Amino acid sequence: MKKLNVYVLTTAMLAGTFLTGCSSVKNANNTQKGAVVGATAGAVLGGVLGNNLGNKNNSALGAVLGGVIGGTAGAVIGKNMDKQAQQIETALPGATVERVGEGIKVILNENTVNFNFDSAELTSTAKANLDKIAKVFIDNPKTLITLYGYTDSVGKDEYNMKLSRSRAYAVRSYLGSKGIGVKRITAQGMGEADPIASNDTKEGQAKNRRVEFGIVANQDMIQDARKEAAHY
Repeated sequence: MKKLNVYVLTTAMLAGTFLTGCSSVKNANNTQKGAVVGATAGAVLGGVLGNNLGNKNNSALGAVLGGVIGGTAGAVIGKNMDKQAQQIETALPGATVERVGEGIKVILNENTVNFNFDSAELTSTAKANLDKIAKVFIDNPKTLITLYGYTDSVGKDEYNMKLSRSRAYAVRSYLGSKGIGVKRITAQGMGEADPIASNDTKEGQAKNRRVEFGIVANQDMIQDARKEAAHY
């Protein structure tokens, strides 16, 4: 990850240096310069991160980073995402919330959203926590949400994939029952892919049993951001 970050930053900086050398940019004001450089950096980030992360098992991080608007519009979207990320952290302290690019990655571990043993039935604790995050999603209707269900590596791959899919859809269904349009939510089972800890220990297995959310702007937010950016 560190190597990827260095590569992305270096490429974006080179792109920005190239553009700021153009006469058209030199004659622009600071806001315009920022938008031009931001748009180019956004294109670079979108391409690099989309290729490296967006198609890596379609992970939540890849979904968040795979598409970057860039420029002033991207900055407007980022500001909105900053606010929503803070709301999620406040509503659900047990969640791991990351602001990444122009989106948000949220990890809910099994202490936050859990299921009855060997089933996709949400526990009362899980429902209570999903109620909290549902309120944030309702207050921020111009976002799209992708859910990813994960298991540990214990058991057969096919079974884990099926179980993770059922659990992801259970979360989607529950959020839908709370007034969030299911068209906003995509659910996917990932099985034992993308482990965030070692499956060699009970503690690591527990961390890998999780639900991830990838939250990005929908077309309405993108259009609003572009309109606002046009005023700069």
